[in-house]
Amino acid sequence: MVEWKTLGDICEIKGRIGFRGYTRENQVDKGNGAISLSPGNIFDSVLNYDSCTYITWEKYEESPEIMVNEGDIILCKTASVGKVARVRQLPEKATINPQLVLIKNIKTNPQYLFYILDDTPFQVKIKGLAGVGSVPNVSQAKLSSIQIPIPSLEEQNRIVGILDTFTASIDNLKEQIAQRRKQYEYYRCCLFSAGKWLEHRIGELTKVFSCPRVFKYQWQKSGVPFWRSSDIMSYHNGVINPRGEVYISQSLYEELSSKTDKIKDGDILVTGGGSIGIPYLKKDNSPLFVKDADLICIQKCSSIIPKYLYHYFLSTDFKLYLKKITHDATIAHYTINQIKDTPIPLPPLSDQQRIVSILDTFEASIQNLEAQLSQREKQYEYYRNKLLTFE
Repeated sequence: MVEWKTLGDICEIKGRIGFRGYTRENQVDKGNGAISLSPGNIFDSVLNYDSCTYITWEKYEESPEIMVNEGDIILCKTASVGKVARVRQLPEKATINPQLVLIKNIKTNPQYLFYILDDTPFQVKIKGLAGVGSVPNVSQAKLSSIQIPIPSLEEQNRIVGILDTFTASIDNLKEQIAQRRKQYEYYRCCLFSAGKWLEHRIGELTKVFSCPRVFKYQWQKSGVPFWRSSDIMSYHNGVINPRGEVYISQSLYEELSSKTDKIKDGDILVTGGGSIGIPYLKKDNSPLFVKDADLICIQKCSSIIPKYLYHYFLSTDFKLYLKKITHDATIAHYTINQIKDTPIPLPPLSDQQRIVSILDTFEASIQNLEAQLSQREKQYEYYRNKLLTFE
C-alpha cells in the first residue's frame, strides 16, 4: 500500500529569505565563522566542504531555522535546480545560502526521501516548476506541493538497504580511483624528475607541424573527422564533445595533407589553444585532420617512444614549464615554435619503455576502475528507478 503525500506534509522546508543582508561583508576567513553552503558544494549528491565560504557568527545565529544538522537534506532551488545532497560528517557549524533550501524534521526514513528527491521523476518535476527564465527558481511553496510516494516504513527500509549497497560500492570505487590517480601522479612526477638524463628540444628530434586552415563553410556532417582542441579535451575528460562532431571531405583532406603531412599512428597531438598542452596519442593510420593552431602535431620519430612523450606532457615538470612560458599571456597559446623549443629528458629507449610500462599499468588500472564505476552507476540508476516507481 502506497500513500501519496505532499513534500510539505512529510518534512519542513526552510530557506533564507532573499539576499538582503547576505553580502560579502558577512564573509570571513575559515575558522572565524560558520560554513555557508552553496550549490557549488554539492558534487554527485555528496556535500564537499573543501571549497566552502564562511560567514560571521552573528549572521549564522540570526537564522536558527536554517542551521544545518546531520541527516538534513539540502536542495538547490535556483542555480543548479534540483541538485540534492544528504548532510553527513558535517565538520563544523553550517548554514545555507539563499540558493538552497534545507529539508529537516523528516517524518519518513530520511534516506528514502533523499533517494526519491534524487530520482529522475522528481528531478523532472522540480525543473518544470522552476520555469525557463534566465535565472530559474522554484519557490518553497511549489516544492511543498510536490507529491511523494510513501510506502510502509518496512518497505522504505528495504528500498534503502538495496540502494545503500549500490551507493556504498560506488563510493568505494570512487575512493579507489582517487587513490590510484594520486599514485599515478606521484610515480609520474618521480620518474620524470629523476634528473639522470640530458634534455633535448623537441624540435631537434622530430618534425612539429600544424595543418593548413579549414574554413567553417567547408565543414560537413560526414567524411574525414576534423578535430578541434575541444575534441581532445572531451576525449581527455571521457565525455562527449558538447560542440558536436565535425568532418571535411576526403578530397579536401588529401589536398591539404599534401601541403604538410598526414597525421599517422604514433604521432602526438597537443592542444595549442584553450586548455593548452593536453596530449592525444594517435593509435592508427585512419584519416584525421585538425584545426590549425588549435592542435599541433608532433611526428613520431625513432628516438622517442610515443607513449613516453604522451606521459611526459601530463607530468608535473611539463606543466610547470608550460606555466612559466605562458604566464604573461592574456589568452594562453602553445605555439609550434614553443613546442619545438620545449625541453624533454631523453633516456635510452629501454628506460623510456620501463617508464611507459610503469605508468601504463596505473593508467590501465584507473580505466578498469572507471569502467566498473560506470557499470555500477548504471545498475544503481536502474534499480533506483525500478524500486521508486509506484503505479
